[in-house]
Amino acid sequence: MNVNFVDQHEGRMDARDVITVGLSAEREITVTPELTVRHFVDYMPPVFATPMMILEMEMASGEAIHPRLPQGWVTVGTGVDIRHLQPALVGQVVRSTSKVISVDQRSIGFEVACWVGTRKIGDGKHLRGLIDVEAFTKRLMG
Repeated sequence: MNVNFVDQHEGRMDARDVITVGLSAEREITVTPELTVRHFVDYMPPVFATPMMILEMEMASGEAIHPRLPQGWVTVGTGVDIRHLQPALVGQVVRSTSKVISVDQRSIGFEVACWVGTRKIGDGKHLRGLIDVEAFTKRLMG
């Protein structure tokens, strides 16, 4: 992979050099009892939990762009604006879709949705920030 766009000395990269609007991905997951809100709160109904739906949207977003990133670079979630519109039951297959709608120097915006068949169960926007894993880890470890 051509890494001329990476400033190795500064640990900087411009996402606009590798990510383009329109990149997309989708993934599927079958709702299990462990993915329901009842698993976390025993008096709630056994339906797909909103945090699990958001996780699937985030995972699809990461998968849409990860192949374009140079080794040592990843994206992390930095923002969500999600609506949970309909329930999904144990045994149903949830399909999560994500499409890049904006790219800034360090941030990528996505339009996301979740579906059970043709029924939309959630939608919204998601932001991911670009990080150099080595530099990030060094900063965390002090």
